[in-house]
Amino acid sequence: MAHEQAPPTIEEAQALSIFTPVNAILLSLFVYLVYTRLRPAPPPKLSAPTPIVFKTFTPKTLRPYNGIENPHVYLAVEGKVFDVTAGKSFYGPGGPYSNFAGRDASRGLAKNSFDQDMLTDFDKPLDLLDDLLDEEKGSLRDWAAHFEGKYLLVGRLVNEGSEEAKEVGL
Repeated sequence: MAHEQAPPTIEEAQALSIFTPVNAILLSLFVYLVYTRLRPAPPPKLSAPTPIVFKTFTPKTLRPYNGIENPHVYLAVEGKVFDVTAGKSFYGPGGPYSNFAGRDASRGLAKNSFDQDMLTDFDKPLDLLDDLLDEEKGSLRDWAAHFEGKYLLVGRLVNEGSEEAKEVGL
């Protein structure tokens, strides 16, 4: 007589029913989803900004930094040149202070005036600001402190043909 096998017990039948192909696929999917959620994200790739070197400017060499001819917007206050590109909506084309872009803004800021006649022509020497009143000098100091605290100092503004300009080949 052929040897008959005894039917599985209840415990054996339950153990066999857990390890079905469908359950194996579901378990694999669960493990994959947990892994994709918990794995560390790759570090973001940062692009290094273009380094800005401290330079000496004359009114003519500062002029292109007006946001139109050059994407950077620079302006000068008391002989210090600041990169105000971060405030391009104010100092760039169409902004309320756009006439100061690429220029020495000292007199206009001291007098709180945005008129063109407050700006020194490019072919004239820098404005020495000797005729400013004490109140205007205070206003200029406040503006200079504002720029020093908020924007990057990128250079100095000197007269065309001065010793400083000749030293750097301007």
